[in-house]
Amino acid sequence: MPHRTELYEDTPSACWPIVYSPDYNITFMGLEKLHPFDAGKWGKVINFLKEEKLIADDLIVQAREATDEDLLVVHTRRYLNKLKAGKLAVDRGWAINVGGGFHHCSSDKGGGFCAYADITLAIKFLFERVQGVSKATIIDLDAHQGNGHERDFMDDHRVYIMDAYNRYIYPGDGFAKRAIKRKVELEWGTEDTEYLQKVHTHVEGALNELKPDIIIYNAGTDILDGDPLGGLAISPQGIVKRDEVVFKAARRRRIPILMVTSGGYQKRTARIIADSILNLHNLGLIDKELATIGAENPKAVKNFEWNGLLKRKEDVFFILKM
Repeated sequence: MPHRTELYEDTPSACWPIVYSPDYNITFMGLEKLHPFDAGKWGKVINFLKEEKLIADDLIVQAREATDEDLLVVHTRRYLNKLKAGKLAVDRGWAINVGGGFHHCSSDKGGGFCAYADITLAIKFLFERVQGVSKATIIDLDAHQGNGHERDFMDDHRVYIMDAYNRYIYPGDGFAKRAIKRKVELEWGTEDTEYLQKVHTHVEGALNELKPDIIIYNAGTDILDGDPLGGLAISPQGIVKRDEVVFKAARRRRIPILMVTSGGYQKRTARIIADSILNLHNLGLIDKELATIGAENPKAVKNFEWNGLLKRKEDVFFILKM
């Protein structure tokens, strides 16, 4: 029998399915400023979204602390920080964890700034606890190979992995590559046109090859031009467009999607993540009203025949009449 957990307690339907906690932001006597990872990035994203009047504190889903029993779903007795967004994505059609995406950690080994296997844990929780979720696709578009979840799902045919990464940088894990169903190895300095064409082609190909019950989208911003660790040359506009491509593909197929923000080692990445979320909202690809309708009446959303994107409040009201 599944163990008792508080991670998936009911979330108020008025909340956006955006998960965050101030505890995501790490400080240690100023030493965090010397590290290439911006440990305050997640709080900056939230502040930008507040400035744009998209969200407020009482509309954000507060992440919960995982217990030892929760950890044992994936890990031995190792520390885990936060988890919640997987079930929200299934319930609402989409969710964004402003943190997360620690794709170099597997069930028995950390690596590359990644202390816990949140992608693996989210998928295993969904398989164990959420009815109707038996297949998952990981779309990993961080600049680095996602060797942690690849090792965890090496022989698990329920999980399809697409991974696009700079072939020359960390971790270069040849064993883990065996788990990738759709491998997109990029050259140094790859720019927008080539990158976006490959993302579009391979995301469509992956979702046509297997329609999953959930997409876990690892949306690293370390693909940004000038990133000291990514080695690619994608513009801010290219990152925004990339996220749009993935969400459009999920929406067309009516597949729930969970986005995590993963790597990104420049100060400007927080602004780009916020701009991308705002763009998804402006296009109707994420919508608080629609998410609330999905929570209160999932059948109405499931039965709706999507003809393009929901861009207007009138479209949302139309669903309510069904």
